[in-house]
Amino acid sequence: MKTPGIGKDKTATLLAAFELSRRIQSQKKWFSDKKITSPSDVAEIFIPLLRDELKEKFLLINLNSANKIINYDIISIGNLNSSVVHPREVFKSAIENSAASIILMHNHPSGNCTPSEEDKKLTKKLVESGKLLDIPVFDHIIIAGNSYTSFVEKKLI
Repeated sequence: MKTPGIGKDKTATLLAAFELSRRIQSQKKWFSDKKITSPSDVAEIFIPLLRDELKEKFLLINLNSANKIINYDIISIGNLNSSVVHPREVFKSAIENSAASIILMHNHPSGNCTPSEEDKKLTKKLVESGKLLDIPVFDHIIIAGNSYTSFVEKKLI
C-alpha cells in the first residue's frame, strides 16, 4: 500500500492472487503420482503452502504402502511459536485414511528451522505411538521460509 496507486482493494487482490498461486503450485505437485523418496520431495511440495504462514501449523501427511501421498490434514494451528498436538488427533487421521506410514510437518514462522526441545519430545512421543499402532513415522519436517529441516536427515528419528 506504500506504492502509489495501490490501495486497500488492489492490495487485497494481489494477496489473493499470491495465495492462489501458492496453492496451485503446491496442488500440482501434491496430486502427482510421485513416490516420496526423500525429505526434499516433501519439502518441495509443502514449502509453498507453509513458508509465509504467520502462525505455526502442524500437518500430518498420510502415505500409502507405495510411499505416495494419500492426503494431508491440518492437525493444529497454534500461535507465533507453538501449537498443541496430541497423538490421538494425529493417529485418528492416519487410521481414517488407512495410512501405511505418516510424515509429520510443521512450520516455524520465525524463519529458524532448527527443531526445539518441544519438537524433539513431541516427535519421540509420536514415533513411539506409531510403533504401538504399526503406523511408522517416516519423518518430521520443519519448514521455515524456503528452508526445511528433516529429523531423519539430522538423525533425530
